[in-house]
Amino acid sequence: METLNCQGLTCPQPVVETRNFLAIRPEVTELVVLVDNEAAAQNVRRLLESQGFKVSLTWTDSEYQVRGQKEGGGSCKTAVEKILGKQQKTLIMISKDTLGQGDDGLGALLMLNFLRTLKEMEGSLWRLVFVNNGVKLTVEEAEALSVLQELESNKVSILVCGTCLNHFGLLEKKKVGETTNMLDIVTSLDVADKVITF
Repeated sequence: METLNCQGLTCPQPVVETRNFLAIRPEVTELVVLVDNEAAAQNVRRLLESQGFKVSLTWTDSEYQVRGQKEGGGSCKTAVEKILGKQQKTLIMISKDTLGQGDDGLGALLMLNFLRTLKEMEGSLWRLVFVNNGVKLTVEEAEALSVLQELESNKVSILVCGTCLNHFGLLEKKKVGETTNMLDIVTSLDVADKVITF
């Protein structure tokens, strides 16, 4: 059993360190990664699962232990590459909970209407990425929540920045999408065929 201590590292370093460790030690079949916050634990969990590990999380005192055991046949692809394969789609990055500038009430209405209209993109919409104030659209009681849940049920991938959720104290209130890190966001931007930002 190998142990990787990533406590005290900021996003996306824990998942980057874990990925780099596995790249130089591909023979490892059991790994425990130590982190000090839930967002990092979830990001490391997703990475390990994408590479063929069965993963469990435990909290002890001041650390999360992300324990992975290889189930066999794991791929060295990132989570993003595994999901996407060769199919390239449109990614929309949303960094605000309003659309446009001027009147915030109008901006909130425009953003809601924009999200509702995304279903018209049919199969070309691949992923929504929420960062900064945009993460407020993914939490309980957000007016856009049901719209996003419907998009997710229709196979649109939704990534929500864990650092941003932590900053606003909303990590426990997120109700749609996967909590993610900057490595997955940057990789998503790199492999997307088209990127639209708000």
